[in-house]
Amino acid sequence: MKPKKKELAGVHLHAIRVEFHFKDLLQVIIGASILAIPVGFTEETWRLGETLPWLNVFILGGLSLLFISAFVYDHYYRGKLNEHWFVFIERVVLTYVVSFLVVAVLLTVIQRTPWSLDLVLSLKRVAIVTFPSTLSAAIADVLK
Repeated sequence: MKPKKKELAGVHLHAIRVEFHFKDLLQVIIGASILAIPVGFTEETWRLGETLPWLNVFILGGLSLLFISAFVYDHYYRGKLNEHWFVFIERVVLTYVVSFLVVAVLLTVIQRTPWSLDLVLSLKRVAIVTFPSTLSAAIADVLK
């Protein structure tokens, strides 16, 4: 028995995840927290924020975006990227930004980001912890 065209279209649209819904946002927040908590609560990470040069911090950010992009492309947009380029970029950027904000909140709560005293140190610490956090956020976003 042949499936109806309407059903095929619904499956096709669901498979490529063309929209970023509230459910997706919650999955990214929870996913980001999965690795932000154990990594962000370690003294080694705090010290790394003090010593790691900005270039290396930017490289970590670039690697985060690269890994998120590869994962999202592989799971949602393989062979369909030309049709959904903007939505792909939106999902990657939102995953990174939400992860960054989750990490910033967690590190602020445990008083490891002295925003008013040392903005540079705070940003470095958040960026360092965001690297693993984005990976768990991207994986959690795949869950149904």
